[in-house]
Amino acid sequence: MATRYWAVSLPVKSSASSLWNQLQQSISKQAFDTPLYRFNVPNLRVGTLDSLLALSDDQLKSNNFVEGVTHKIRRQIEELERSSGVEAGALTVDGIPIDSYLTRFVWDEAKYPTMSPLRDIIDGIHGFVSKVEDDLKVRVAEYNNVRSQLNAINRKQGGSLAVRDLSNLVKLEDIITSEHLVTLLAIVPKYSQKDWLSSYETLTDYVVPRSSKKLYEDNDYALYTVTMFGRVADNFRGKARERGFQIRDFESSAETQDSRKQELDKLMQDQETLRSSLLQWCYSSYGEVFSAWMHFCAVRIFTESILRYGLPPSFLGCVLAPGPKSEKKVRSILEGVSDVVNSVYWKSEDDGAMGGLGGEADTHPYVSFTINLV
Repeated sequence: MATRYWAVSLPVKSSASSLWNQLQQSISKQAFDTPLYRFNVPNLRVGTLDSLLALSDDQLKSNNFVEGVTHKIRRQIEELERSSGVEAGALTVDGIPIDSYLTRFVWDEAKYPTMSPLRDIIDGIHGFVSKVEDDLKVRVAEYNNVRSQLNAINRKQGGSLAVRDLSNLVKLEDIITSEHLVTLLAIVPKYSQKDWLSSYETLTDYVVPRSSKKLYEDNDYALYTVTMFGRVADNFRGKARERGFQIRDFESSAETQDSRKQELDKLMQDQETLRSSLLQWCYSSYGEVFSAWMHFCAVRIFTESILRYGLPPSFLGCVLAPGPKSEKKVRSILEGVSDVVNSVYWKSEDDGAMGGLGGEADTHPYVSFTINLV
């Protein structure tokens, strides 16, 4: 699928069909690898010259906004699919692939009545796309919030013993909690384990002999239990800290562990539900925004053609997808069939001529702008 198209409007001198045939023949002979399609623009309501000029001034900025939102939704789709380990599905407008929708464009009269003022059509498209963008921001923020909470939990479970959550490493039977006895969890540097085993019983009085058991070890630390009388626990914490051993707080109740597991399960379920909902919304909204963008492009072609070629409207709209090596040749062909007097005036300053109206860096003796699908 081509991803970069030229939207072009050529002035019609006699008939659109004869100009189309001439263009097809020239492209097939001199740039046969360039796909060429008609882009049918309806006869829209012209309005006044002032309104056309004002519309033309606003169209580039508005086009960049609408195009930007389509790309933003597409990138969100790709990110969501990538997070599930699959490639993004085909982007469509009501089931029609987007490249086919562009190359076989048909104006939607029901959604955009051709008798409406051009400004109303453009403002309507801009307003609709703005609402979609706002909705996207809200939905993405909600999804990212849940994902951030889940990532924070996963980081705690995957970090070093000094900071990670210990609930999945400690079993209830590892902990003794009674009226007089308490079990503490000690984080011991990996290379200080011999020191710990030889000293923990004497850090304070009333430590249960041989009560320390190793539960887990990572690259830096080892996790040990130690049991003692509750009244010396605070003193033991201080003495252990002086020797470089960290005592971690831990809630050992079954209710606490069940609550943590339920919280994690709910966040995982919420993340998948929101991901699925957001993905479905993105696919649907992309099609709607892309359709609005193509109607915007049609209005843009119509407006620029009237300003360039005058009234009554008489132009041929088409889209092409030339490869990088064919672009210069295709430009030459389009210039030849456009048959505009003093066409050298429109050439870019890079070609050594005067440059186009408005001082644009890339101008031609016909209406032309680029549509980037990605």
